[in-house]
Amino acid sequence: MRIDGGVVDREELMTMLDQLAGVPSIELKINVPADQRLALAGLRLDAMQAVIREVYFFDTPDLTLFSNGVVTRARRTQGKDDDTVVKLRPCLPADLPPEVRESKNLKVEMDMSPGQYVVSASLKGARPPGTVREAIAGERTLEKLFTKEQRAFFAAHKPNGVRWEDLVPLGPMLVVLLKWVPDGFPRRTTIEQWHYPGEIPLVELSTKSAPETLLEAIVGWDKFIKARGLKEGGSQEPKTRHALEFWAGRVPAVAG
Repeated sequence: MRIDGGVVDREELMTMLDQLAGVPSIELKINVPADQRLALAGLRLDAMQAVIREVYFFDTPDLTLFSNGVVTRARRTQGKDDDTVVKLRPCLPADLPPEVRESKNLKVEMDMSPGQYVVSASLKGARPPGTVREAIAGERTLEKLFTKEQRAFFAAHKPNGVRWEDLVPLGPMLVVLLKWVPDGFPRRTTIEQWHYPGEIPLVELSTKSAPETLLEAIVGWDKFIKARGLKEGGSQEPKTRHALEFWAGRVPAVAG
């Protein structure tokens, strides 16, 4: 059976369906080469409706957090509050304590890209505009950038021996984001273009579905991608992995 452009065998499919029982939302994703200009132009996007974000991740220089399934991130978004997240990826929602599962700040989601899927649990936080800049400039401790709830979540899942003081900022990534409902596809769709110094931008298309409409969404998504002449390109690894590995190799320049 093909799932979102990739092959998933029967055992993997049964595991995925079992995990869906505790997941309220699924995000279908595909990375496409930025040089597919004609195909991307065919989406008839209005660039003036796009939003600009500045994204930072925080980890040790050797990515100890990420290697142990923990991600910390902060974002600045044009015209909005700053926001932070502490994420577990992968995660079994049933393993989370009740007070975390019941938090209004928790988002549990399954990401599906060609041939792979993963469930994550993200504990979100909002901060006044300018707070992230203060933390990056050293005017606010990194620990205080995150909420009390997030700090407790981090403490419960971080690897032994890792402290907030051990983390360095990895970034920034400049992200251009646009959401719209394409012609011929009834679901709200997101396109993100992630910019890295000296690299061709990473372009990701995504849409969301509830578990009960997943098969319908997969079929429609696959038809939409093919009808627009879009083809998956390069690695389909998550944006987070690429961002962390890109900036981890440049830690001296970032930290200096």
